[in-house]
Amino acid sequence: MSGPESTGRETAGRRPIRSYVIRGGRLTSGQARALDKLWPQYGIDPGEGAEPIDFEALFGRRAPVIIEIGFGNGEATWRTARDYPGQDFIGVEVHRPGVGRLLMALEEHDLHNVRIACQDAVEFMTRSIAAASVDGIRIYFPDPWPKKRHHKRRLIQPPFVATLASALKPGAVLHLATDWKPYAGHMIDVLDACPWLRNRSPDGGFCDRPEWRPQTRYERRGQRLGHGVYDLMYERTEHKRIG
Repeated sequence: MSGPESTGRETAGRRPIRSYVIRGGRLTSGQARALDKLWPQYGIDPGEGAEPIDFEALFGRRAPVIIEIGFGNGEATWRTARDYPGQDFIGVEVHRPGVGRLLMALEEHDLHNVRIACQDAVEFMTRSIAAASVDGIRIYFPDPWPKKRHHKRRLIQPPFVATLASALKPGAVLHLATDWKPYAGHMIDVLDACPWLRNRSPDGGFCDRPEWRPQTRYERRGQRLGHGVYDLMYERTEHKRIG
């Protein structure tokens, strides 16, 4: 799935390198209806990001908050929210058809522990999420940009990983998954270099798929094609790692 983030911030005279391309997919009538009817209930408008989000006010309760970046059609998002009603989830995605599909699923399954930001995730994480406030961050199957000339577009880059690590509470987990092995190796290199993160894998490599990550149709299709799936789980440390 293609993630909704950029790998850099706006600077004078320079455009940021985006890790996504806005696809021209058309909204179905159901998705358009969901966006019109349900956005006031589930949506986080960009204007609300002037100050860090008050999670308790946003959800009407105090509970662990998990952020999922680049949720695609929202299948994993709503299923996880259904299975873990004691947690609250914020999904970030720029593609409106996917947002519409997730809104439809939230209504169908009567789920109230999800909120959605339809905006660039670097901007959202930087402007709207306070430091050490999040109980988990999940990024599943971001675009691997396999061609070498496009590697600069990959989402998982040192500046963005530093932003994610800053948002996590000590002990919280950054969970990534990809079915592109070269990208998985790149992820490990970048995450290992962040002094605020520690790999939860005993051998410093990949982890088994945790129970909270449901398998999606996208993933099952890749496995039928012979793709491996690589889960990485990195814990936010209490203190900055030296060396």
